This record gives sequence, structure tokens and C-alpha cells, in this order.
Amino acid sequence: MSKKKFINREISWLHFNARVLQEATDPLNPLFERLRFVGIYSNNRDEFFRVRVATLRRLNDLQKEKQEMLDFNPAKILKQIRTIINHQEQTYGEAYRMVRNELRDAGFNISTFGKLNISQLREVKRYFLQSVRPFLFPIMLGGIKDTQGLQDNSIYLLVRLRSTQTDIKEDYALVEVPTSRVSRFFLLPDDGVESVVVLLDDVIRYNLEEIFLPFGYDIFDAYSIKFTRDAELDFENDLSKSFLEILAESVKQRKRGVPVRFIYDKELPTEMLDILLKKFKINKKDILIPGSKYHNFRDFMNFPRIGPASLWAKPLPPMRHPDLPPYQSIFAIIKNKDVMLHFPYHTFNHIIDLLREASIDPKVKSIKITLYRTATDSNVVNALVNAARNGKSVTVFLELQARFDENTNIRWSEKLHEEGVKIIKTIPGLKVHAKLLLIRRKEGKENIYYTNISTGNFNEVTAQIYADDSLLTSNEQIGLEVSQMFKLFEAPYSPPKFKKLIISPYHTRKHFLSLLNTEIRNVKKGKEAWCTLKMNSLVDETLIRKLYAASQSGVKIRIICRGICMLIPGQEGLSENIEVISIIDRFLEHSRIYVFANGGNPLYYIASADWMVRNLDHRFEIVCPIEDQALQKEIADMLQIQWADNCKARWVNKTGSGKINTYRNNTINSGEIRSQPLIYNYFKEKAGNIKEN
Repeated sequence: MSKKKFINREISWLHFNARVLQEATDPLNPLFERLRFVGIYSNNRDEFFRVRVATLRRLNDLQKEKQEMLDFNPAKILKQIRTIINHQEQTYGEAYRMVRNELRDAGFNISTFGKLNISQLREVKRYFLQSVRPFLFPIMLGGIKDTQGLQDNSIYLLVRLRSTQTDIKEDYALVEVPTSRVSRFFLLPDDGVESVVVLLDDVIRYNLEEIFLPFGYDIFDAYSIKFTRDAELDFENDLSKSFLEILAESVKQRKRGVPVRFIYDKELPTEMLDILLKKFKINKKDILIPGSKYHNFRDFMNFPRIGPASLWAKPLPPMRHPDLPPYQSIFAIIKNKDVMLHFPYHTFNHIIDLLREASIDPKVKSIKITLYRTATDSNVVNALVNAARNGKSVTVFLELQARFDENTNIRWSEKLHEEGVKIIKTIPGLKVHAKLLLIRRKEGKENIYYTNISTGNFNEVTAQIYADDSLLTSNEQIGLEVSQMFKLFEAPYSPPKFKKLIISPYHTRKHFLSLLNTEIRNVKKGKEAWCTLKMNSLVDETLIRKLYAASQSGVKIRIICRGICMLIPGQEGLSENIEVISIIDRFLEHSRIYVFANGGNPLYYIASADWMVRNLDHRFEIVCPIEDQALQKEIADMLQIQWADNCKARWVNKTGSGKINTYRNNTINSGEIRSQPLIYNYFKEKAGNIKEN
């Protein structure tokens, strides 16, 4: 009997989001941290529908002969997704109710207006009139032709309007809940007994008469609905337009994308649902999802900070790297040694400081950087603007195609261009995902390159919650090769020949296959043979097959994979030498680290690339060797701590376990090991008494 070799990627992603949902019920997490994970699960699920489910629907709409070219049945996968999602929705609802009830027991009540006293209701009305009413613009249902004018992923209240006056006919209206303008959460004044938070939805529900009473309506029924649209961008081939113009128009078209999910309050009367479906021309029943009274729980990711510190995650303030003390030139330090920053344990201010120093240093002649996801009010971009104003030559590759960040990046592109920064234009269909910063400094008669290569974005906001690794080096060869990469972005026609860096879409796949082949040869020769791989997603079937071959040869393989993992470990005769864990905790594990035994002389790499077809073959990515032994030890220590985690690590796709996402805490008898706080303490000991300013 042949063994199953791959988990479908969409099903694997749902398993990942189930791990996120586990965090909402984990008693190790403080209550408000658990509430935050309720929000993260909701946000992840929305994006899954906007992108992955939308893609499957497109494939399902293909002609039958074209579908036969696929190695899976889109309709079958969509059916599996629906089954899993429906099951997760039950768990999700139970998790939220559990957290809400425990918060209420602790004196923090997320309440509905039906449970408020007269004084509190009066306060709700005051708040509505002052802060909410100006942002409400009801739409009468009779004037709507389809869903085109409705905002993707916004909450709408479908309101049935009736009157005790017999001459006024029943009508319907939609009211958008304006969470982009007003906080979703209204904290009532403390009454000394408990803290009460009212959702914006209920603030509006209670005050519908303030909107519609002037028209003679005095009976109101309101139910929540939400549309999720296809978020894939369609690019038109118009040679008269720049790619920036084409992309901007495509982003606008996204707002009018085909609905791939319609969530509605399960208490919505059937006749009202039928009216909506007819009005919006929705005839695909499989996009209908009955839900709860409230939608968009992703807003709980930004729940207001109230209550004692014990109900929140313990602060782990980012620390200064011991090799980068204050009031010293960063150039002088990394001229003599490589430094690796590990976010969010180390402060991202080091990168801002480096850019700030470069912007005013008379010896600095040029700055080049790739930007993929930028902060809304980016200190990185502001530092680059300042450098340009100070006469530096500044070049930015700003990836306009970063999904859901297109508008932010378009805005920054225009701002940088106005300031005289050279913008390297996006290559349609070929994203630049490599994270590179290159500073050229004239020292005497020499050009010295200072390079920063990172696994994560140059984004001071995400650097506080994403776990990434970032190398600072003055290595001449690396600097020259990164300089060549920036030339390559402008003319991606001839593959470069590098001595140190490995580049997608040219060399990465071949290089990793070669490294795995080396391990296979070494194990057959009786040499040390193993590899430890850390990534976000493991999807590429060619590399998975090579991992299976390595396992069958006896190579021991450990994988830390946060998200999608199509590989199935632990199958006798196929993958019994492979173990896979996933760590989900307060910080998002985002780094890519690849370590190979190499016969006893281990090779260490950090990378921007996961093992996915898109990262290996269809994007510019970078894999960088870490050759400094002290930095290699840091990486090895971090991986060892993570592999020992018995609090937040789960076995992934483990055969014979009987269920998905089994915590590994029953397999280790060494006390409580929670890797993220331990890694924080590891770097805190290294930092000593140096404090962040």
C-alpha cells in the first residue's frame, strides 16, 4: 500500500490556524492575550477566504478539460474546507465565550445593551451622538443593485424598519459599522463594581431610532452581515500606463471583487435572507456561512488595555545589542565584526540608528534598500528621505505588489520620488522579497560596503512582534554581491554568479538540493549527517521528496515550521527520520534558518525564502551564509531552545497521534520549557546592564 506523501496545502493551512485557536484556550496565556488570539484567528481566516478560497473558486470555474491539468479537485478541496471551517467555527465560538465569561468573572464585562442599566444606556446614547453618528451613512436596500458598493470585510447591520403607523410600509436599510473611524470598543465609565465594554455594533443597535425615527419608523430589528471578496489582483495589459497606474487601478478593482463568502447572523429571519440573496444576485449557496451576532473578531487584536498587568502578557521590552552600545558609530563596530540582531528581542532602533548615522555621515555616498512591507508612518522611509535631503544617493526598491500593502507602498513610492529618491520599478509578476540594505562609505581611497541582510521586513512596527534575524556585516564579497543584486533588479535577464549569496529565482532550489544530497552521501559514508530547518511554510514537492530520500538514507531531520507543512513525518520507510514541530506563541515565528551537518563542519544560513515554489522560482529571494562562529553558536542555541519547547510546540502532521496539532508536552520530562521567554532571557544575559535609550 503506497503511503500518502503530501497534505493538501489549504488543509495544512487550516491546521495551522487551528493552532492559533488553541492559544485562545491555553491557560498559560493571560486572559487578554487569549482574547487577542481570538482576533488573530479571525483575521487569518478572513485572509484565507480572500486569497486561497478565492483562487480555488477561480479554478473550480475553469472548464473541465482545464481542471484535468490540476493534480487536485478544486470542488473536493472546497468541500473539505467548508467541513473543517464549520467545525472550527464551533470551537471558535466556544473559545470566545470561555474567554468572555472568565473576563466577566475577573470584573471585565463585554456586554450587550440589553444588560446595561439606565445610567449606562444614557452614557451609550451620549457617546453615540457625539462620536458615532457623524460617521453613519445608511443605505436603503431598495436603492442597491448589487454588492459593488459594499466594503470588503466591513460589518453591516441589516435593519428591518417597521412602524406602528399603518400607513408606513416596511423597509430595509444597511448601516456600515464604521470601525475605520471609531474604535470597535466603548469603555463605559467605571462604576466601582466592574469594567464594562460595549461593542460599537451594539452602540448603533441601541440608537437606531436616532437615525430612522424622523422617517416614522419606530420598530427596528438589526442583524450583522459581512462580505469577503476575491482579493487577487488582475493586471490589464495597457502599454500606455505605468505599472504603478495599472497596480493602483487593480487595487481599486479588488474592492469590487466577486464575493467568496457571505456571513450572516444565524438568527436572521429566512425571509430577510432571501431578500438579500435576491438583491445581491447570490446564487452560490456554498458561500453562505451562518455566523454569530458579531463579526470581525479580528478587532480584538487591538482591544483597549484595561485591568491589571496580570491579565496581559508580561512585557518583554526589546533590548540593545551588547555589541552596539549607545553613542558609538555603528560603522566603526561592524567594520571589525559581524553583528546579528534578533527581533523582537533586540530593538529595531539599531536599524533606524544606522540609517540616521548614514544620512549625516559625510563619508557615506549611497544607500540602497529593498522595502516590502512598510509601516504606515515609517521611520525607515523618513530616514531615507532625510538622507536624500542631505545629498546622499538613495535608491529604493519598493515592492508595490506586497499583498494588502499595495496602497501604503504606492503612497510611499510617490513620496520618495518627490524627495529625489531613485525608485526601482516593480517587475510585474516577479516580486522582490529579499530584505537588503547596502550602504557605500568612502574610507580613504576605498569604497567600503556595509550590508544588512534580514529574514524580515524593514518595519519598526512588525519588528516588535515578528521573530526575525538580521545580519550586519562589512564583508567585502557580500557587499559586492548585494550591489550586483540591485543592478539585477533593474535588468533581471542574466543569472549572476555569486561566491557567497544564494539567489532566487536562479540558484536557491539547486543549492538546497545539493546540500541535501551531500547529507545523503555523508550518512552513507558513516559521517555526521543531519539538518535543522526553520521556516514559515514547507510546500515545495521537489524538496519534500528530497527530504524523504534523505530520511530513507538515515539523515536525521528536524523541522520547525510555523505555518503550512505539506510533508508528512514519521512514516515508516518514508519519513521516520523526520520530525516537525510548530511553535505558536506571543511572537510570530518568521525567521528562516537552515543548518546542515556537512560531515561535522556545519553550514548555517539565514534566508528570506520559505520552501515554496513561489519563493524558489518566482521571486527575488536571498539566502545568506553565516560564517562567524559566535553567530553560528547563537543560532544553534536558539534552535536548541526552540526544539526543547514543551509548552508552545505542537507536532505537525504526526502519524499515529490520533489527532492534529498534538502538544508535545507529554513527551518531555524536563520541566516547563517555553522557548520565547527563554530566548529573551538568553539575550538579556548577553546584554548585561546595557539598556535601550
